[in-house]
Amino acid sequence: MAQKAAKQQAARNTAILKRTHLISLAIAIFFALLRLLVFRASCTRATYLLYACFSAPAFFIEFWFERIGRPVTAPNGELKKSGEDLEAKGLTDFMWDVLYWTWGCTVAATILGDKAWWGYVVVPVYSVWLAWTTFGGMRKGMAGMSGGDSAADTPSGAMSNRQKKQEKRGGQKMQYR
Repeated sequence: MAQKAAKQQAARNTAILKRTHLISLAIAIFFALLRLLVFRASCTRATYLLYACFSAPAFFIEFWFERIGRPVTAPNGELKKSGEDLEAKGLTDFMWDVLYWTWGCTVAATILGDKAWWGYVVVPVYSVWLAWTTFGGMRKGMAGMSGGDSAADTPSGAMSNRQKKQEKRGGQKMQYR
């Protein structure tokens, strides 16, 4: 059972990519059919231009996932590379969020019309919020690294109970760096 984890990762990635491509194809067909057959009167060249512009990020993300996540096998069937984890946190997770939101906006634009593309404004707003909260968390986490703190500046609330008891008994004084 050599490379069991890699084989599981490869199988998981293959299933995820297949599901992603099928959903994307279904949404594209749904858009084309509904716009051409049911909402023909409101379907203009601008409709297809908006579809192309706002679906481009989803197509790019799918291409990227295909490139980094597709397992590579040797001609004899041996697994050479299992692909990156498509369920990873961080940038991959953010890219999934953009992909899902694009699909939602496409379905909404299919049913509600071209004004539903304004829902795509949420993506940059979400990006700014995510960056702000990440930066704010880093700023709070690095507040103690300023180097200006000394033993005199440290309040007694920052000491552990053991340190307080030792200082109360007159024992060894704690020195802080």
